[in-house]
Amino acid sequence: MVDRVPLSPTTALLAVAKAWESTLNEALKAMGLTARKYGMLAHIGSAPGISFSELARRSSITVQSVHVTVAGFISSGLVDDHTAHSGSAAHLSISSDGEKLLARAADVMRTVDEKFSAAAPDLADALRVHAERWAARDQ
Repeated sequence: MVDRVPLSPTTALLAVAKAWESTLNEALKAMGLTARKYGMLAHIGSAPGISFSELARRSSITVQSVHVTVAGFISSGLVDDHTAHSGSAAHLSISSDGEKLLARAADVMRTVDEKFSAAAPDLADALRVHAERWAARDQ
């Protein structure tokens, strides 16, 4: 018989994250977004001129996956690609329609954040502190 495995904070965080990611995805679904797409659109909005490689790095996904998602954004009119010619580095920016969608999605994000904070206030506070420290180390 195997002794009970002690609770891991890492697996607990992953379980909580998965549950709240599902909640966020459900809330964004009506806008044609997922948590990942929202994040990518937000990166493009906050860093005009961002490249596919940098977007992939920030999103922790492959460049190929970024190309597929951004192609969808471009065809939907959410993102503009100011690339000079095929083969040159991309120069992506958010369109006015993309800005409007991002603003609506940010409202949804705030609502989900409020629900999370109400359900787990201590965890929400700890995550805010950790996120601020994480962001500060990259500056």
